[in-house]
Amino acid sequence: MDRFDSGRSLSPIRQAEAYWTALLTGDSVPMRSQIDPRGLENILEYTFVLERIAPGLARFRLAGSHLNKLAGMEVRGMPLTSFFDPAARDQIKAVSEQVFAEPAIANLHLESSGRLGRVQLQARMLLLPLKSDLGDVSRILGVMVSDGAIGATPRRFTITETNLRPVTDVRVPQNQPQQVEVGFAEEQDKFDRPGSHLRLVVSRDD
Repeated sequence: MDRFDSGRSLSPIRQAEAYWTALLTGDSVPMRSQIDPRGLENILEYTFVLERIAPGLARFRLAGSHLNKLAGMEVRGMPLTSFFDPAARDQIKAVSEQVFAEPAIANLHLESSGRLGRVQLQARMLLLPLKSDLGDVSRILGVMVSDGAIGATPRRFTITETNLRPVTDVRVPQNQPQQVEVGFAEEQDKFDRPGSHLRLVVSRDD
């Protein structure tokens, strides 16, 4: 993970967490409707939004082009577990449930083994809890970034390290930003296919 440790590949992770932290109010996580893609425009290709649809099951509502490249297909509508080896799927289910339930921030170190047509690939994933318009913590703002050649797809990962931190342990900034009403569009417009960047879409739909 040397290149991750250098900070270059970790930049999208840090930018997303800083943006999310700036939206915190007391011990309450941000609303899904507060997420403005203009605040994440430099890292949209690595960004995704998950929806909890059942215990242990979260699916992609939105996903940037980097995730599509890793999967070799459009991942919108797919479960989060589709990025993980079968042996790691119970683990990622448990982690996502903790993010929703506590709520908590999860920072994951991932690895995809090398085989014919692909080299070993390392990645990082950040999961940040969000409230839906109903007030329940059932959304996640996430970032996934890999370092190195993707090679043959789909790439599936194991979890080599998990760091969970309760939201109550996060220091809230003193200067709070104004709440925005612009969010990611989730139903009208699809994300670009692999090989292109995410389009910026402004909508009030959730």
